Amino acid sequence: MAQTEKQRLKNQIALVTGASSGIGAGVAKALAADGATIVVNYSSSAEGAEKVVAEIKNAGGQAIALKADVSKEAEVLELFRQVIEQFGTLHILINNAGIQQDAPFVEMTLAQWQKVIDVNLTGQFLCAREAAKEFLRRGLQPEISKAAGKIICMSSVHEVIPWAGHVNYASSKGGIMLLMKSIAQELAPYKIRVNSIGPGAIKTPINREAWETTEAAQKLLTLIPYNRIGEPRDIGEAAAWLASDESDYVHGITLFVDGGMTLFPGFEANG
Repeated sequence: MAQTEKQRLKNQIALVTGASSGIGAGVAKALAADGATIVVNYSSSAEGAEKVVAEIKNAGGQAIALKADVSKEAEVLELFRQVIEQFGTLHILINNAGIQQDAPFVEMTLAQWQKVIDVNLTGQFLCAREAAKEFLRRGLQPEISKAAGKIICMSSVHEVIPWAGHVNYASSKGGIMLLMKSIAQELAPYKIRVNSIGPGAIKTPINREAWETTEAAQKLLTLIPYNRIGEPRDIGEAAAWLASDESDYVHGITLFVDGGMTLFPGFEANG
């Protein structure tokens, strides 16, 4: 993705967690195209992260890859130490890292429950906390951004839509919604903006079976009034806007990017 003319995020450092593939990779590339220098965080796929870094550099952007498991406090602290050591500060956090471990409710193990909560919810808490500390330490840089810092949490339509068979995942996303709103309320006086993006069905490796075949895709499209399955770039473009000064008065909201999935299309003919 070539750099855009606007360069709305020029001279800003952005950390994107879980950015070695899928939505995280799409967001990293979109922010880089808007001028940000990107830290591509990954947990296991160094190859995937380095591929994203190479794509950003080939398009004229700047990026590095750093490894950290966001569910582990010591690794998050080291991640932020490295970011600040290399770049001096941080301006944007995209709290994206997330996993699924699906099972029927009565068969779900404590380990499956705990792992998803640890990565999806606790990971966002840890990263947002460290980002906020850095934003507060540095304060405003009006020549760079109207806000002292921007935190964007990657939620899901499942912060509002229940999802049988995915209780741990839906619970983590519901938790992200109130984590985001609560820290948004607390950090607003310091000019730190906090928002979420709620993707709908996006073509990523985590949900490949839901869209890979024609039959699966047609079934999925019954849930999407706009009649197309999203791409990572759809989320990336939304994230770039939310991180820019164009959205400076947007604070404490979840921006659903879902083709209308949250309109509950099953009720279309049952009013």
